[in-house]
Amino acid sequence: MRLIVTNDDGIHSVFLHELVHALLHARHTVYVVAPKTEKSWIGCAKSRHHAITSEVIDVGLGCSTWTVDGTPSDCVNIGLAHLLPRGHEVEAVVSGINMGRNASLGFILASGTIGGAWEGAVHGLPGLAFSQDMNSEVFARLKAAGDRPDADLRRSLETSAQRAAELVPQLVAQGPTGGFVVHNINFPLPSRPECKVLRTVPAHVIIPGLFSPAADDGTHRFVFHLGEDKSPALPLSDRAALDQGQISHTVLDYRALGHPYLGS
Repeated sequence: MRLIVTNDDGIHSVFLHELVHALLHARHTVYVVAPKTEKSWIGCAKSRHHAITSEVIDVGLGCSTWTVDGTPSDCVNIGLAHLLPRGHEVEAVVSGINMGRNASLGFILASGTIGGAWEGAVHGLPGLAFSQDMNSEVFARLKAAGDRPDADLRRSLETSAQRAAELVPQLVAQGPTGGFVVHNINFPLPSRPECKVLRTVPAHVIIPGLFSPAADDGTHRFVFHLGEDKSPALPLSDRAALDQGQISHTVLDYRALGHPYLGS
């Protein structure tokens, strides 16, 4: 397949690189357009109030690669309209692999990874978002090592990237056509070849208080936490699937927004 790939962790993310290598190994044609720097927690924001630049970059991926000093949505929008060669239209937009899960109603709309996939969906293309779950301890080690995964995390990441490359054509074939749908895939930690793909719904998570009280200088600091999960036992939620060590596949069908409320 012909794919445009973006992420929200930035062009130098090893997680992005592993995904691209796996897609190329699976003989997909890949065009990478990724943010110059990390743009996490930014949703589908676009850079309206300042001009942004795009440039060709070589980070050793072995495919056409650009970086944009904007958001994941900027990357996809500019890539589709101005960077990809004419006559080489893509069949889907792939975003990830994200450093950490993108699961539950409390987090999905804030995710830059899903925002990049959503930009494909509003262009009428299938949008596919891939994320690698990790606990706070693993995430802290990753950041302390300059975003270089240790051996255990790298094994999981390589497995997740291979599974993602296998899943792309299957997910695109599932449809529907015409856009406005994002397939949100979360890989567990550890990620193993035998992990099952389970169809899930977003967990019902409440996440108040993501900022610290004001310091002496009046500033508030972002403080991450997983929130309070208020999900019913059924249907299976994305968080529950990850807790079972399985792969979560949630279909985010934005065409359903505005349908009459049917009760709890």
